[in-house]
Amino acid sequence: MNRAIRFYETGGPEVLKLETVAVGEPGPGEARVRHTYVAVNFIDTYFRTGVYPLALPNGLGSDAVGIVEAVGPDVTDVKPGDRVGYLLGPQGAYSDVRVMPAAVLIPIPDAVSDRAASTLMMKGMTVQYLFRQVFPLKGGETILYHAAAGGVGLIACQWARAIGVELIGVVSTDEKAAAAKANGAAHTIVASRENIAQRVREITGGKGVPVVYDSVGKDTLEASLDSLMPRGALVSNGTSSGPVVIDTRVLAMKGSIWLTRPAMIHYATPRAHMLDMARELFDLVEAGKIASEPGQVFPLAEAAEAHRAMESRKTIGATVLTP
Repeated sequence: MNRAIRFYETGGPEVLKLETVAVGEPGPGEARVRHTYVAVNFIDTYFRTGVYPLALPNGLGSDAVGIVEAVGPDVTDVKPGDRVGYLLGPQGAYSDVRVMPAAVLIPIPDAVSDRAASTLMMKGMTVQYLFRQVFPLKGGETILYHAAAGGVGLIACQWARAIGVELIGVVSTDEKAAAAKANGAAHTIVASRENIAQRVREITGGKGVPVVYDSVGKDTLEASLDSLMPRGALVSNGTSSGPVVIDTRVLAMKGSIWLTRPAMIHYATPRAHMLDMARELFDLVEAGKIASEPGQVFPLAEAAEAHRAMESRKTIGATVLTP
């Protein structure tokens, strides 16, 4: 028997329950993966609270790394013993072991440890699609990035530095500002005491930036819009402070602003494309351009505590669970 986090109703972290579960054999097109690390992502709180509806009861988590134990019929992309990670597929990563669609499994290179990979699957791939697909950066741009000391943010700082992009990172504390700078942010703005849009105008000589990546949402919407140059792009890639609600006329008044709310599923499929994305990410890791380790590690049984820490905004970098 194995363990998994389940929840039967939406609500606070206390709804997460550790249970003993039976895990069967993989069927056609499936593989059984025993986890070594499970990532905790802010999107998990959206499912837990019901912002993103799920049929209940259900598991939680979409992002983990581990070792393939068994494969079902017709599976040729992975084999028992392979080290793999995933970021797509059904909820249920908060567990010791699970059966997964083999098509979502990504091989992990020998040079990348499971511990590092656990912070890279969803978070590193998120930076790939934000920087290389949603608003393709060519180098030389100055950009604004919110939550720059989070799990995604620290990778974004490094990726920006690697491709010659000047990243202005918005953070909430001086400690987080130091972390963002250490990882490659050219400038930081401590939102608790600085005016974001005013500082962006100072840094850019009044021009503003061509793109803002905003995972905070409601609380930072006005500052993000006011930081953009005419015909700039607001990439709303999260809503940790609440959903973005906007009168589209404001987009015209602020300079004919482009607005997008991207989702990983639309950028990481089909499988061949997902593997290309992972290869670009791992190439940067192997070249020493991106280094990533968990900032916080909790036992699987303490998943609720991991959620509390993340929602309190006290965490720096990635948070993971150990089965």
